[in-house]
Amino acid sequence: QVQLQESDPGLVKPSQTLSLTCTVSGGSITTNVYYWTWIRQPPGKGLEWMGCIASSGITYYSPSLKSRTSISRDTSKNQFTLQLSSVTPEDTALYYCARSITNTWDIWGQGTQVTVSS
Repeated sequence: QVQLQESDPGLVKPSQTLSLTCTVSGGSITTNVYYWTWIRQPPGKGLEWMGCIASSGITYYSPSLKSRTSISRDTSKNQFTLQLSSVTPEDTALYYCARSITNTWDIWGQGTQVTVSS
C-alpha cells in the first residue's frame, strides 16, 4: 500500500526558503497517471493546492505561488520536494503531500506544521 511522509522543517525564518520532502513508499513516483502534489492549509482557512509533479516529471504550479515555488523529484529515492522561497508569516500552514489521480487526492501524508517566524 502506498504511503507518503513529509519531512519536518519546523520553524522557518522570514525571507528564507522552505524546503519540504515527501518520501513515497509502496509505489513508484514514476508510475503513469499519478500526480504528486503539495497542498497546504493555513490556520483557520481551507486547503490550498500549491502544485504538483507528474509521473513524467512535468510540473504544474498554482498561479498565485508560481513565482516562489519549485517542485522537483529524486527518482532514486522515490521522493519529491517542494521549495517555497521568500517565505512570510502568511506561509505558516499545515503542509501536506498527496497523490492525485483524475483530480482526486486519494492518498495523503499525515501533514507537517510549518511556522514562519523570526
